[in-house]
Amino acid sequence: MSETNANGDAAVAADDGRAEPGQRPRGARGLVMLYTGEGKGKTTAAFGMALRAIGRGWNVSMVQFTKMGEWPKGEPLGEIAGAQRLAPNFEVVPTGIGFVNIFGDPFTLDEHREAAQAGLALAREKMASGRYELVILDEILGAVDQGQVELEQVEELITTKPHHLHLLLTGHDATKRFLDRLLPIVDLATEMAKLKHPFDTGHQARKGLDY
Repeated sequence: MSETNANGDAAVAADDGRAEPGQRPRGARGLVMLYTGEGKGKTTAAFGMALRAIGRGWNVSMVQFTKMGEWPKGEPLGEIAGAQRLAPNFEVVPTGIGFVNIFGDPFTLDEHREAAQAGLALAREKMASGRYELVILDEILGAVDQGQVELEQVEELITTKPHHLHLLLTGHDATKRFLDRLLPIVDLATEMAKLKHPFDTGHQARKGLDY
């Protein structure tokens, strides 16, 4: 599409795939992907995809639900510190206020829900900004499972995302309540299955491997 600039010369507008009113969007549609399951590796796999995308010159934003970005308190998680080394192409934004109902959680469910809803608003902003090729909503399915985010809100994010944007969701549907509603509207779904885990023999999370 071309238009005339202030000097009367023809100028070519950037072909960003956006459609004129009444027209279909141009270019390949971005994929919607989902990593779920009881096994470890959902967030880890999401970071792997982010690294690959950055290597191709993409900008990536990860919004984390139910996670506060530090452990122990006051010390940034390894992924937060790692993302800072890849700025400005990669950002990780934790929106949680702490673990839910464990480790002496001092917050009410309403407070956790308020934080998750703020994270949801931020996710919408990132998705609509046009600054990113890939947006990752880490543990958003866990937020649904815990009652902090409504499933309908996630469905809306998927069905109204910008045409070119790739969207990756992670998290676990522990009670098997809603996953079957998401499968028809995503392009890729991978389930991590736990075969063995150090926690089962009393080992705790390890710095650099788990956080």
